[in-house]
Amino acid sequence: MKKEIKIKPFWYSDIWLWPKLITIITTLDKEGTVNAGPYSHIMQYDVMTKNPRMIVGFRQDSHTFVNICETGEFVVNCPSASHLDDMMETAKFYPEGVNELEFTSFTSIPSKKVKPPSLKECPQIAECTVDEIIKLEKSTGIVIGTIEAIVVDEKLVDMGREDRIRAMDLPIGMGDEARQVYYHGTVGENLTQHTLGQPKNAMQGADAVTAMDWDKEAMKMLMNVPPPLRKMVIENTEEFTQEKKAEVVTAELFTELAKSVGMDPEVMERFRSGG
Repeated sequence: MKKEIKIKPFWYSDIWLWPKLITIITTLDKEGTVNAGPYSHIMQYDVMTKNPRMIVGFRQDSHTFVNICETGEFVVNCPSASHLDDMMETAKFYPEGVNELEFTSFTSIPSKKVKPPSLKECPQIAECTVDEIIKLEKSTGIVIGTIEAIVVDEKLVDMGREDRIRAMDLPIGMGDEARQVYYHGTVGENLTQHTLGQPKNAMQGADAVTAMDWDKEAMKMLMNVPPPLRKMVIENTEEFTQEKKAEVVTAELFTELAKSVGMDPEVMERFRSGG
């Protein structure tokens, strides 16, 4: 049997088990002092390459959020599980103006595109600038950040996904008990694989019918789109073609629209390769 339970303060941690990526966000205050704090309220916001963005949530009175509001920059560092003790050190409530990294084994290194430093020991890093800030009433501060640079350990660049997962050994936050004892798992342990395969019912993309004429090259490009996405792509492309006052969907129009929404050749190749 299931039982409804009361939604209480800290429901997102005490009631709902919500595995989350562990990150350490580095910022600078107005005086240029480094601040570091752990945050797990984070996910992708805009996945397209034209304007890649992520969304991060904070307490509105946290030093990190205040710094981001004042300077417009931050760095998301993802530590390995071997640095969980250092991560927990940055979680302590140090006074404003204190650089928490001085009490850890982390090494600050210059970032590529923003002023706040990155952490050498973190295998993957995202350097961000503010795109939008949303302050929920008496609640969370939401930052939508534009990703200016993604920086990873060089050895990871050419690794397959499984090898990369195991090499990074990223910790996953599993919540806390009474805001005192924190639980973590790791990505690399008991890793399983499942192949997606095809649906067991109707053939994918069978309902993706064109309403306009498509030239040979444009149709060839359409066939490279994953079947479940073809109907949407057809509708968007034909609408774009009509806006251009054209009667036939051409490869040039298809390419122009694809680039405008971030669907460049690299994205299409990823779909074809399953990468």
